[in-house]
Amino acid sequence: MSFEYAFARPALTTDVVAVRGPSDSREVLLVLRAREPFAGRWALPGGFVDEGERLEDAARRELLEETAVTHDAGLVHVGAYGDPGRDPRGWTVSVAFLARVDGDVAEHGGDDAAEAAWFSADSLPPLAFDHDAIVRDGLELARHADPRDGHDRVARDDADDRGAVAASEDA
Repeated sequence: MSFEYAFARPALTTDVVAVRGPSDSREVLLVLRAREPFAGRWALPGGFVDEGERLEDAARRELLEETAVTHDAGLVHVGAYGDPGRDPRGWTVSVAFLARVDGDVAEHGGDDAAEAAWFSADSLPPLAFDHDAIVRDGLELARHADPRDGHDRVARDDADDRGAVAASEDA
């Protein structure tokens, strides 16, 4: 059975703000785009969600494909970004996630990323799309959620999120 929507639908992507280190020396993992749009510019690892794919699975898949970094731990939702014009290919909405990466990992570019590299959060290069806003929001979330910095732990998955909310309501 075929169904046709009466309204336009955006393309759906995920982006990953992968961070490592404490807030005073935090690093962000970026990829150098090999293809247009923004070929030759740095960006967050990310890409299009496949039909029937869960958002978190798409984020992990794109992180692995573009950086060779495997992230099996929980992802924290940073936000949804869909301002008109954010992607010159058309109406695209991205759901961004924060991923904490512990220790040194062997990253390298893959798929449509020419390179992958860690950058100091204090000196990022100019970024493609609206990734500067996504990184800013992800770093703010990480700053408030880093137990190594004396802040409360942010839930690592949906179940923990619900438990944290319930616990704060009981307080």
